[in-house]
Amino acid sequence: MKDIRMIQRSPGTTRRRFLTGAGALAASAALPAPLRAAARAGIPHWDLSPGPISRQLAGPEYGESTLWAYNASIPGPIIRVDQGQPFRVRLTNGLSQATTLHCHGLRLRNAMDGVPGLTQSPTAPGETFDYEITAPDAGTFWYHPHYQSSEQVARGLYGLLIVDERDPLPVDREILLVVDDWRVTPQGLLDTDSFGSLGDRSHGGRFGNMLTVNGEIRPRFQLRRGERARVRMCNTANARPMTFAFPGHDVTLLALDGQPVAPEELLGAEIALAPGQRADLLLDCNGPDGSSAQIHEVSTGQAMLAAHLDYADTPLRERAPTSKLALPANPLPEPNPLDGHVIDLVMEGGAMGGMRQARYQGQMQSMRALADAGQFWAFNGEIGTLGTSLGTVALGRTVHLTIHNDTAFAHAMHLHGHHFRVIARNGQSVRAEPWRDTELVPRGERLTLAFVADNPGKWALHCHMLEHAASGMMAHFEVV
Repeated sequence: MKDIRMIQRSPGTTRRRFLTGAGALAASAALPAPLRAAARAGIPHWDLSPGPISRQLAGPEYGESTLWAYNASIPGPIIRVDQGQPFRVRLTNGLSQATTLHCHGLRLRNAMDGVPGLTQSPTAPGETFDYEITAPDAGTFWYHPHYQSSEQVARGLYGLLIVDERDPLPVDREILLVVDDWRVTPQGLLDTDSFGSLGDRSHGGRFGNMLTVNGEIRPRFQLRRGERARVRMCNTANARPMTFAFPGHDVTLLALDGQPVAPEELLGAEIALAPGQRADLLLDCNGPDGSSAQIHEVSTGQAMLAAHLDYADTPLRERAPTSKLALPANPLPEPNPLDGHVIDLVMEGGAMGGMRQARYQGQMQSMRALADAGQFWAFNGEIGTLGTSLGTVALGRTVHLTIHNDTAFAHAMHLHGHHFRVIARNGQSVRAEPWRDTELVPRGERLTLAFVADNPGKWALHCHMLEHAASGMMAHFEVV
């Protein structure tokens, strides 16, 4: 497979706009003022309509690809509300296949979680579904389909969901970085022939070869010396963990997966994000007047230009303030690290794995038969689907979920309806781990996650390498 740098090394792609409609996200961090004001007058309401669009994916010198977008924009419209504020989203399906809407990371009512076959029926073409949501936590979240997601997300269906704190962070600017990698052909077209690839399903997932930020190739952000900027980042890629660096800047970590952390200066000004993960950063803008800095993607060990930070000729102030800024904690119940309902989950399968057979559709099947069915991964010896139950938990009970990755690949495990803390790694207790809703479990490692099952209903647990979820890494547990 070609490297992610293929298109970005092609001449003529630098600074070029990727998709019409995405520029608003790069130019302005908030919703347009009239829509924002109207939303404040009552219960905010968004109409989202996923449908096909034609765009020159890799730039004007390339042909047009058929992509899928919410309201003809990639990323989709920003959903932005206040903490604790009810809001509504009406999903009208303009696709040729069914879909749903999942608000990733929100601790919401189970019926509104958007997981077909578990919390709702899929929304058929031409039909609508109304989501009524109240977000108890402030932070950076995102939305995407949870039906055929390995294809629908890869075609462009995702957007940011921001829940504002009751007391805004005193910063001068907000920068949104929604990062994605696309798999394109040498002709710059979306590689649709590789959807459902058995190689992707059995290996690391669908890795792309073209990086975009806010739907653009190498976008430019305008800054002034002396500003402090809040940077909200989200990795929407199907499978690629990414690491971003801000060379020449001081960067402080404020939140992970929407949940505040004790402010911590990032070593090397780098932040790693697995698929589905988010981070809130504080960027001290102290570059020279009239200069241009860069944001790099460095997960491969080589710095790749992701975006520009362009400084104006005149500063806002001489230097950014040095006072520490911290976000208020969200109302999450602390799990008991010493006692809890135990769930053990062993992940097996995939290429170079030791799995020889697993239970699928009620019977044991050989790895060859499973591969013929496009199924490669197992939870506790069973090819996982949303019908795979990890058991029931009493409402309010702490859960200790131990995940053993007995495969040759890392897996970004995502828990719906809750946030958790890692309390042990490879059998050794750890403390002061941040709240997460998605955790990268390295190959061969064993992690124990702890959370309070305070949200009733059936909740999905799956790998957010979306091809892995589609081929066996999916299950649920029920809080009763």
